Amino acid sequence: MIIVYGIPNCDTVKKTRAWLTARALPYCFHDFKKSGVPACLLPTWIHMFGAFRLINRQGTTWRKLDACTQNSAIDDTGAMALMMAQPSVIKRPVVDWGNGNITVGFDTSAWTDGLQV
Repeated sequence: MIIVYGIPNCDTVKKTRAWLTARALPYCFHDFKKSGVPACLLPTWIHMFGAFRLINRQGTTWRKLDACTQNSAIDDTGAMALMMAQPSVIKRPVVDWGNGNITVGFDTSAWTDGLQV
């Protein structure tokens, strides 16, 4: 089963969900705001992608953080603490394709090329 992790009002999450629905690909949605960030998965995501790629430094949440808080995310431990406390800083969506592949962000070309589905 495909699991889409994100926030429901995020445009890229909306596009991802629409893309999956249009292709009749069943998925579950994990809402970071309601269900939190899965603490057991975050270390795996950081290992796979790196904290730098997982944190959306272009987003409003990141820009609103004070410099001290932003600087606390320079290592994996600090980044993980920040992502747990502020789920909106995580680049979205994180998609677990159910086949061992996980992606971050909206990338239909990779998905369409069969890399994930």
